[in-house]
Parts: sequence; C-alpha cells; structure tokens
Amino acid sequence: MNEIYTQAKQAAEEIVAAAGLQKGDILVVGCSSSEVAGGVIGHNSSLATAEQVFAGIYDVLKPQGIFLAAQCCEHLNRAIVAEQEAVPNAEIVCVVPQPKAGGSFATTAYRTFEHPVMLEEIKADAGLDIGGTLIGMHLKRVAVPVRLSLDHIGNAILLAARTRPKYIGGERAKYE
Repeated sequence: MNEIYTQAKQAAEEIVAAAGLQKGDILVVGCSSSEVAGGVIGHNSSLATAEQVFAGIYDVLKPQGIFLAAQCCEHLNRAIVAEQEAVPNAEIVCVVPQPKAGGSFATTAYRTFEHPVMLEEIKADAGLDIGGTLIGMHLKRVAVPVRLSLDHIGNAILLAARTRPKYIGGERAKYE
C-alpha cells in the first residue's frame, strides 16, 4: 500500500508542475481502486486502496490550495465530489457515493472533505485518469495530454491532462 501512496503522490506532483496549477485551481481525478489493485474496473472496489491513492494526491494538493474533484463511477453518472469552497455557485445534486455506487475513491473524498458537495459536472484545470475512468467530460476545453514519468499507479493505467484556453482566430491560431 505504501507504494500506491508514493506513486499517487508522485503523479500529483508531476501534474501540478506540468499543468502549472496554482491556488484555487481544480484537479479532477477518476480512480478505479479495482484496477489499481489488479482487478477489473467496477468489480472489486477497495476502500483501503482508494484511501492510499487519495492520500497521496491530497497530501500534494491541499497544502498548495489546489482543489481535488473526485469523479464517481458510472453508477452515479460520473458525478463529482468537490469541496463547496471550490464551487460556491454550482448546482448541487442529491446523492452520496458509496464504494459500490460511486466508487471507493469518491467515497473517500466525500468522507474526507470538510464540506463536500456533489455536482453533476465540473470544468477542471487538469486531471488524472487512474484505471480508465474517462475524466475528459470534466475538463475545461481544450484538454492537452501530459506524459508523466509514471504510466501506472499500482496495476492501473495512468493518463494525465492539462487544459489551455481555446485559440479562436488570430495569428496564433495559424500555427497550432
């Protein structure tokens, strides 16, 4: 479990640096604890595994004032758990994630955050997809892939992305 914590922490440090995240920015994370532990997404949810991944990421973000948004699984339509402070004017939905309905990572976030709220969607500044959870719907446009030094956390494939403003017209758009 210590290795999972260490890998999650390293991934968080790298995406924060690569995306240039700053205080007040939001990092969305989708995490299949099943995949991290070597199982199949949606079939072997593990709170113990999710807690290690969550702690590794949260220990990097919280001191810097970067908000973590945790994506639920498909059973809750990929709803988001966030700190109320991160999304003060967002429309809240009425649901509470559980390990087998929302996922262990989202459940851990809900139980850990000071003032958790549930949202249907969010537009995050960067993201980590741990185990093929498909976080793209929760990133601002335009998403840009980021290659981290790690490509797995535990047994789960790790993908990362940052976002950038849209280029619409003008000289700069000619060269993109």
